Amino acid sequence: MYWMKEETGHRGHGPGAQAKTDSPRRRFRLFGWFGGIHRGFERQFESFREAYRDLLSLCLRNARKVIVLVVGFAAVSMCLVPFLGQNFFPNVDAGRFDLHVRMRTGMRIEETARNVDLIEAMIRQVIPANQLQGIIDNLGIPYSGINLSYNNTGTMSSADADILVSLDEKHDPTDKFVQTIRQRLQRDFPSVGYWFPPADIVAQILNFGLPAPLDIQVIGANRAANAAFARALMEKVRHVAGAVDVRIQEPTDAPRLDIAVDRSKAALLGLTQTQVASSVLGALSGSQTTNPNFWVDPKNEVNYQINAMSPQYDIDSLDALRNLPILGGNGQTLQILGNVADIGRSPTFPVADHYNLRPVLNIYANVSGRDLGAVAADVQKLVDSSQKDLPKGSTINLRGQIRTMNESFVGLYLGLLFSMVLVYLLMVINFQSWIEPFIIITALPCALAGIVWMLFITHTTLSVPALMGAIMCMGVATANSVLVVTFANEQRTELKDSYRAALQAGYVRLRPVLMTALAMIIGMVPMALGLGEGGEQNAPLGRAVIGGLIFATAATLFFVPTVFMLVRKSRSSSTRPSSAEPAAA
Repeated sequence: MYWMKEETGHRGHGPGAQAKTDSPRRRFRLFGWFGGIHRGFERQFESFREAYRDLLSLCLRNARKVIVLVVGFAAVSMCLVPFLGQNFFPNVDAGRFDLHVRMRTGMRIEETARNVDLIEAMIRQVIPANQLQGIIDNLGIPYSGINLSYNNTGTMSSADADILVSLDEKHDPTDKFVQTIRQRLQRDFPSVGYWFPPADIVAQILNFGLPAPLDIQVIGANRAANAAFARALMEKVRHVAGAVDVRIQEPTDAPRLDIAVDRSKAALLGLTQTQVASSVLGALSGSQTTNPNFWVDPKNEVNYQINAMSPQYDIDSLDALRNLPILGGNGQTLQILGNVADIGRSPTFPVADHYNLRPVLNIYANVSGRDLGAVAADVQKLVDSSQKDLPKGSTINLRGQIRTMNESFVGLYLGLLFSMVLVYLLMVINFQSWIEPFIIITALPCALAGIVWMLFITHTTLSVPALMGAIMCMGVATANSVLVVTFANEQRTELKDSYRAALQAGYVRLRPVLMTALAMIIGMVPMALGLGEGGEQNAPLGRAVIGGLIFATAATLFFVPTVFMLVRKSRSSSTRPSSAEPAAA
């Protein structure tokens, strides 16, 4: 900005002198309005700097009180950390959501479709037409027909449906629609189970493939006892504030037909249990399950599987199943199924999940209206208190996003601590002293206090981006303190007075310190506001940096010079007698 200053010297005569005086004048005529703004800013800044000098002088004269006040403020600020809450990453409004609904177990797919149509109509009532882009329904996928040889191990059956809802580019917050739909489902469809799986790729990755951030595993071989225990625990988890969509993922009441072969009757009729089972499987599931056959096309020599089975519409009742013919070893019809077996109904587990080769039941829970860390802490208390009620030989385990979050937080906390230690050790090597680096890093606790207060005021939880912002803030805060302490050391060598050196260091270094901090703060404002698509993801980082730099800059300009003066004054007083003894001798 020096090109705006008027020429004051060398007012000689001649063309050379005329060129020196005319050039600034032409510039001021061209940029007169900008020059006026600049001069006004300089006047205001000089007034501000003089006021800062007076305030700094007051702090230096009351150094001990200032240190006690700042240290107490930083300590009290750390007490706010438990009230911030913890999330792995902030929730992102992806402009879409996925609703999974589960009807009564065993419901025919036609009935499921009718219920899904009603739910879809309700969704269209909740979401305005100008904000709704489209709805896609998937019913009973994957779904196999009547099959006695294996069970469908997926989470879908004829009673399950996925409803994918995409919103328009300009829409209200997705969470608002989800909350309303959740309330309407609870009120209008009380018999329907439902939950909202993660719809965006970020949440799916953070969950590591799980359909919810919290997963309570009940592991053990006694499935019936584990199911009863899981249902009781699920009811307790539903009363935890912030826990929503709590459910047991694996259905426990799927209808099953039990065919109990009377071996004595079968033996009297010349049949074995293997022959009875093969006949039933062949009729219901096809001959491919019991006797695989292939046909080779003589034209192209391609193998084709041959599967023969009874038409499903021929076996539409228990009486039709009882009249199923049983073939003997020679392929001749000997008896019907009802003469050699009893057929009954019972509930069963249609899905057999395993974890580390052991049977497992999963209680999943989403989080809404509360931070993940607080909900997980309450759930963990329930898990710990339920240990005594576990069936013999079973174990219970809480996993999911919370475990990954805790591991990441430990790493970031250690990274924050190591960054401060490494910065201190590097400055020790640079300054060849232990004292100057200590004076410099006294601004860092104030930076941490600023981060805590900014997150608390903006209702932002602790998360991985927020902790990354805290680590970033440490570097800028340290650099500003280095400017002040280095200049204060130079002034102390020249003036021989720690008070005047500290006062002069703050006064002279005010502009560069403010420029460095303001450049970073202003640059982080758009990020802190969460502007743009997916901006919520990085907003905690910007807020942490802004809050930390505001408080760190204030500490650099007031607290660091105060600590410098006290430390240098105490060292001078402690070294003065020893330095005076040789002179007296």
